[in-house]
Amino acid sequence: MGAQKSVHAGKAKIDFNVDFTHRLCAAMMVHSFSLCVKHPNLFGKSEKLDLLWDKGLSDSNILIAYRKPRPEWLAQHSFVFQHSISPEVGIHGVPVDNFSKTGSGGVNLCRFSAGLDLDEPGTSNWTTKTSIKFEHVRPVNDDGHSISRDLHGYSVTSSGNFHDNMVVLKQESRFAKANDHSFTRFSLQIEQGIPLMSKWLIFNRFKFAASKGVKVGPGFLLASVTGGSIVGDIAPYQAFAIGGVGSVRGYGEGAVGSGRSCLVANTQLTFPMNLMLDGVLFCDCGTDLGSGRYVPGNPGLRHGKPGAGVGVGYGVRLKFPMGHFQVDYALNAYHQKTIYFAFSNVAS
Repeated sequence: MGAQKSVHAGKAKIDFNVDFTHRLCAAMMVHSFSLCVKHPNLFGKSEKLDLLWDKGLSDSNILIAYRKPRPEWLAQHSFVFQHSISPEVGIHGVPVDNFSKTGSGGVNLCRFSAGLDLDEPGTSNWTTKTSIKFEHVRPVNDDGHSISRDLHGYSVTSSGNFHDNMVVLKQESRFAKANDHSFTRFSLQIEQGIPLMSKWLIFNRFKFAASKGVKVGPGFLLASVTGGSIVGDIAPYQAFAIGGVGSVRGYGEGAVGSGRSCLVANTQLTFPMNLMLDGVLFCDCGTDLGSGRYVPGNPGLRHGKPGAGVGVGYGVRLKFPMGHFQVDYALNAYHQKTIYFAFSNVAS
């Protein structure tokens, strides 16, 4: 459940959002706090300033964005600064309980980035966004001390030092089309690491996502596929993590595999049971396409990840005025059962 309060200070709007999200995966409870400050007219010329702070039990994220208005036919640009720290369990985590959960591998990532986002004017059903940013990544252990190697003695950075630096040029294109009976979405991201200095990362990464939703009688069928690949000099934390909520349910985060490439497919059928209750049937599958051994240090093989996995299950969606309560029951290929609880408010 959550509580939200808005305060108008001058022309700035401050949203306090205390969100207690209950997502149970073998009796785990997560609490988080969010603070959002928005100023729509910072210097009197419609400049916008956004400040967002999310704080969880073991992670934190601070984002500052400054936007200056431009004519609609020109690209809209934003200056973005971000600092975050979070556990890195998708790659370095240790699968437990027949891969249904992922334990800490003692690696956390502290990131700082600063850059420029350019939003191109939309044409028809397409939108395009280009960004360039500097990123500084520093691995730390659970005590907050900088580390260059994991618990097994393998390097957790590309440079071999206590941090990695990179300049990343990214372009993202999105397509969306919808009507009363179906929708289609597609996105493509391409990232290029630019080595401005020695030991700065140089890589090329692409990722795609496609989804199609169709009404089937009183129900709704959703099918999606995501995938990607990365080449060049990378750090282990840049690999694709497969498994978990939003990937392959029934597995812990990254418990299916971690590779330079990945392919994940999801199918879900939602059907009404009454005015307040929907039923759900789903099937997820994912694979690292045999690329796990090409990740530096081979964390997937060292942690015994299978490299491919299938999860099936069912669930319910309880609809309340303040939001939706979700319960999913998933079974992975090792016959391990996992129950997920989640609550999402209507605004999200």
